[in-house]
Amino acid sequence: MIARFLLLASVAGTSIITPTVFAQEAPQSGTEGVQQSSPRGEVIIVTARRRQETAQEVPLAISVVKGDSIEATGNFNIVKLQQLAPTLQVYTTNPRNTSVNIRGLGVPFGLTSDGFEQGVGIYVDDVYNSRVAAATFDFLDVNQVEVLRGPQGTLYGKNTTAGAINITTNQPTFDFEGRAELSVGNLNYRQAKAAVSGPLTDTIAARIAVAATSRRGTLYNVASRRWINEQDNIGIRGQLLFKPSDDFSLTLSGDYSKQDPECCGTTFVRVGRTQRALNRQYDALVAAINAANPGRNYAVPSRNPYDRLSDLDSNLNAGNKIGGVSAKIKWDVGPGTLTSVTAWRFWDWKPENDRDFTGLSIVSRSQNPSQQDQYSQEFRYNYESKDIDFVVGLFGFKQRIDTQGTEQQGADASRWSLTGALANDPSVLQGLTASNTQYLKADSAALFGQLSWKVTDALTIQPGARLNYDKKSGFYERIVTNGQGQVISCSPTPAAGSVLAAQCGVYQPQISAPSDSAWNFTYDLNVNYKFARDVLGYATYAKSFKTLGINQNGLPLNADNTVNYDAGTVKPESVNHFEIGLKTQLWDRRATFNLTAFRTDIKNFQATVNGGQFGTVRGYLANAEKVRTQGIEADFKIVTSDRFTAYANGAYTDAKYKRFTNAPCPPELSGGTLQAANATPDYSQPGVPGALSPRQCDISGQDLPGVSKWAFSYGAEYNVPVTLLAKDGQVYLGVDGNYRSHWNSNASPSIYTEVKGYALTNLRAGFRGEGFDIFGWVRNAFDVNYIENLQVAPGNVGLIAGQVGDPQTWGGTIKFSF
Repeated sequence: MIARFLLLASVAGTSIITPTVFAQEAPQSGTEGVQQSSPRGEVIIVTARRRQETAQEVPLAISVVKGDSIEATGNFNIVKLQQLAPTLQVYTTNPRNTSVNIRGLGVPFGLTSDGFEQGVGIYVDDVYNSRVAAATFDFLDVNQVEVLRGPQGTLYGKNTTAGAINITTNQPTFDFEGRAELSVGNLNYRQAKAAVSGPLTDTIAARIAVAATSRRGTLYNVASRRWINEQDNIGIRGQLLFKPSDDFSLTLSGDYSKQDPECCGTTFVRVGRTQRALNRQYDALVAAINAANPGRNYAVPSRNPYDRLSDLDSNLNAGNKIGGVSAKIKWDVGPGTLTSVTAWRFWDWKPENDRDFTGLSIVSRSQNPSQQDQYSQEFRYNYESKDIDFVVGLFGFKQRIDTQGTEQQGADASRWSLTGALANDPSVLQGLTASNTQYLKADSAALFGQLSWKVTDALTIQPGARLNYDKKSGFYERIVTNGQGQVISCSPTPAAGSVLAAQCGVYQPQISAPSDSAWNFTYDLNVNYKFARDVLGYATYAKSFKTLGINQNGLPLNADNTVNYDAGTVKPESVNHFEIGLKTQLWDRRATFNLTAFRTDIKNFQATVNGGQFGTVRGYLANAEKVRTQGIEADFKIVTSDRFTAYANGAYTDAKYKRFTNAPCPPELSGGTLQAANATPDYSQPGVPGALSPRQCDISGQDLPGVSKWAFSYGAEYNVPVTLLAKDGQVYLGVDGNYRSHWNSNASPSIYTEVKGYALTNLRAGFRGEGFDIFGWVRNAFDVNYIENLQVAPGNVGLIAGQVGDPQTWGGTIKFSF
């Protein structure tokens, strides 16, 4: 898409704007837009095309939420932000396994692999964050967040195919200012934020901000007698601005954030029949374990997920650290401006999981700690004149990720996974351990540019182009040891029915070193026309790509149980994107109405597949032949007076696998004796115990996972001017809500992983004035029961586990600024 980034103000549609905006000075540096207010609402100035213009004149689909709106609505990270942006979908089973999608595209749904690029880029102050784990951290001193929809790459550094989330923080100021905020609520919720900014000398200004959040977990683990899935975040950001003249500025930034919650556990949701033999499915296996252990009598604490009970017996942890430093230079050189952004970032991930989703000791340990370093450098030069504007840029990116994985079988694994006499011997699998060592090296470089030609006062043509080079190389080694600590080998193939054959059926040693590189040339074209003063129409075509991927979590096996080395690399995605839009202002600019229609066709779509077994691989990448997403988005906002404002946004998204003939089968067609690779699955009788199962399934025509066809958000606020305790201000009442229709939570859509649609409502009421705001809030006001994610337990036993959404929460917030 054309002109996607650096939108520095709130755009009508997803913003919740307080009718009275207290005057503020334009930013000294760092931010490139200004905000103004009037009785008819805010006139928003943005620099999406590297020049100041009103948001309604920018020919692209964007949803921008101001920092004040984020705080007022309690959407304190990207995961929560989807409640305000209908086309944004964020699903997370833990910080690493987080899917951030826009219009149904972005991250392959399922377990995350380091070997592919994100389709939705996350940027903080122009710096690309390659790890999607950043989505789970608290917003830290944020000015606003922009959700940009559709491909981009001709105006910015890292190419992304589905969109971007661009986060702009508050910058240092040469006037002394500060702010503090404290929130408390039920579930022992505590959140504190503070920021202070001011001059150190006539040419140097500094800003520092801190934030901390804690909350008791929402799921009670009867095994550990602890509440799990808690929140435990802390972050700090410091910035130093050097501005010796009006034509030069240097901003140095550093940040560090840490999470250390007992997370991320699941609860029992349901059992669905697979095509395993009946005595090899969940309920029969539990009964067999109880029969073999007199007096044990295992049962899940509840079969109602909304009782919020779990019995996971493995350690849980989601230790997560992220941070880095950056230097941004802006220098007026000749007729234009040169911008340089240099950055280093790190990510440190220390997880512990329970991958069997039960209180049984099947998988006793599961953890894949990772460490990442990334370096990026971007140069941009932009020029602006009466008839011609252009931007040209260079971008370089270097990344290394190291991972050390451990997965171990427990005392109940033999009974759960084996048959015959070996199932009665716990020592066959107990202590069987797979130790994984892997690394990824990724390098990327790009030359990009865009031209804006104002043919007439009404007509503008904007072509853009990008030349991109990517190289990836990886290494993966899995060493398997038995319960006695002895290294085992599965070559030559062990005798059928032997202990070694049983062990190799769970974990196989493996080593691979995939590597590949690719050049890509992409381009886009935007034509926009101003039909009237307040009516802008635009059309965009973008030829984009997602670069090649490599499989970093191990490779799948062939039918003869040998490693399929051909699956080491994954083809780049080829993207054709079409979009038309209309932006209007009505009723003397008291209202805005924007409408967008889009279609995106992708060849060689990078999808996550998983055979459902414990030990072959944790999930790997493959190419679906063709994917299509299309839809319509509408944004409406009205400001009737200084007393009342309201908004409503809606999106219809139709995202499908147009052709995916070698997809993994859903659980209801899995677990039986495997047929030939090209067998056609019988969808008319899913979940028949003992039936045959195909090796792959043709899921062409089915919906992409994680996508709701219908999504809406709305909000309104009304205020009355009052004088209270000798303070002039406003008493206000606000509401915001969202709705998502049903969606599927499995890479291959399953009847067992259908997530029902739900609607959430949040309320707030308070008193605000110059420099203060005191309000109470209720989130999920009607205590709606809903599921955030469903997961299929490994082994094709029919167990479906899930994470339930937050219950009703309530509390109060006090904010002061000076």
